[in-house]
Amino acid sequence: MPAGWDHTGIVDNCFTCHNGTTATGKSTNHVPTNNTCETCHTTNGWVPATFDHTGIVDNCFTCHNGTSATGKGTNHIPTGNTCETCHTPNGWIPASMDHTGIVDSCFTCHNGSLASGKSTNHIPTGNTCEACHTPNGWTPATMDHTGIVDGCFTCHNGSLASGKSTMHLPTDNTCENCHTPNGFAPATMDHVGIFDNCFQCHNNSLVPGKSPTHVPAPNTCELCHSTQYWSPATTFDHTGIVDNCFSCHNNSTVPGKPTNHLPTNNTCENCHTPNGWVPASFDHTGIVDGCFSCHNGSTATGKSTNHIPTGNTCETCHTPNGWTPATMDHTGIVDGCFTCHNGSLAMGKSTNHIASGNDCQVCHTTNAWTPAGFDHSGVAPGTCNSCHNGTTSTGQPTGHFSTTRSCDDCHTTNAWLPDNWDHAGTAYPGDHRANPSCRACHGGNSDVVTWSAPAYQPDCAGCHANDYRQGVDRHRNRTVSENRDCGASGCHSVRDREW
Repeated sequence: MPAGWDHTGIVDNCFTCHNGTTATGKSTNHVPTNNTCETCHTTNGWVPATFDHTGIVDNCFTCHNGTSATGKGTNHIPTGNTCETCHTPNGWIPASMDHTGIVDSCFTCHNGSLASGKSTNHIPTGNTCEACHTPNGWTPATMDHTGIVDGCFTCHNGSLASGKSTMHLPTDNTCENCHTPNGFAPATMDHVGIFDNCFQCHNNSLVPGKSPTHVPAPNTCELCHSTQYWSPATTFDHTGIVDNCFSCHNNSTVPGKPTNHLPTNNTCENCHTPNGWVPASFDHTGIVDGCFSCHNGSTATGKSTNHIPTGNTCETCHTPNGWTPATMDHTGIVDGCFTCHNGSLAMGKSTNHIASGNDCQVCHTTNAWTPAGFDHSGVAPGTCNSCHNGTTSTGQPTGHFSTTRSCDDCHTTNAWLPDNWDHAGTAYPGDHRANPSCRACHGGNSDVVTWSAPAYQPDCAGCHANDYRQGVDRHRNRTVSENRDCGASGCHSVRDREW
């Protein structure tokens, strides 16, 4: 029967007895070592034994082969790596798995049996591990939110995944109202229906508030800004502000002078108004030349694209009060007017201008459009009315003799007066051609004669019917219907109505 040896007080020199003869020594499958028994074993028994792995960094399998010492467990991860690839001499666990080259099939090991798998509070998903995690560790993990447009709170509840932070805006809206699947920030806040109390959130704690360079003002946000964005800000209420513009408009707090501003030391309010930068009113008092130093098209408005081609300075034609009206110095210009007066660069023919292919200078002078002298040479007789119709050019005045005759029947092409109406072609004899006034015959201010006895026209009785008095001495018993051409009969010397 086995003997029970009392090892009390024995702490070393075990081999003195345990040499395989006196007492049991190393077994045939003992770990190959020169260490003494007491290095690993205790006086209570061979097992359990503590092996000192100091200095051992590889070849673990020499002992940990399942015979000499514990080897791979039955549920060990399937691998051909040596023990020391993942384990340390201090113990099997914790172990560090080298995931180099592993990009998928994580669940083969991370199934909760061979290696840690999904935790009890893992987001409910059928995705594989590698869909969100990397071989370097469980965290940080990247969730593929493709196709997820709502229901964010199912995961982002502060337990399964991060939820609202402690400084989140107070709101009952769902995550997706403001955030996107790509990340919490940037977020778009739906400000519909919000038109005041902006500072409740925009206090630089919950969300951005006034910047350090903000205009010094106790006004609430909504007085200047809209719910769409900070800038551009709605019109700042400048009511009551008449000077010291530079205290804000200094290019730091708010925009000030642009780089192409006129060189001046004047304050903003000298030229601008609280309503806006433009239009601005520049005080040109005392400025009589050198306009181009500012009006160069960069600093201030210069020549327009349709300006008359000229090398003259601005002040040659314009005044400090404005571009228009401008006075063009036409000295030395005698022709070629249409080069400028083409209706684009400068005023050209008006819509009611006389139809003419002549150059401007044929009729006009360089001093003004009017008066103009039209060269009537070559104008066909009887065509005056084509221009002198009261629209294109001067026509008959209001009191003009009513007639359908052409202008040139009475007038010349040199002037309206004196007229040259000639009665020489009429059939009326003697002094009818000189003495009577026009209205004596033309009572209706017309070229049609007003006959007192129209039935007898055109004979003398047409006017002198009342003078036909029957009697031996007067008309030798002739009636008014007989021998009415008094002048042709030789009875009268026609001078006036008193025959």
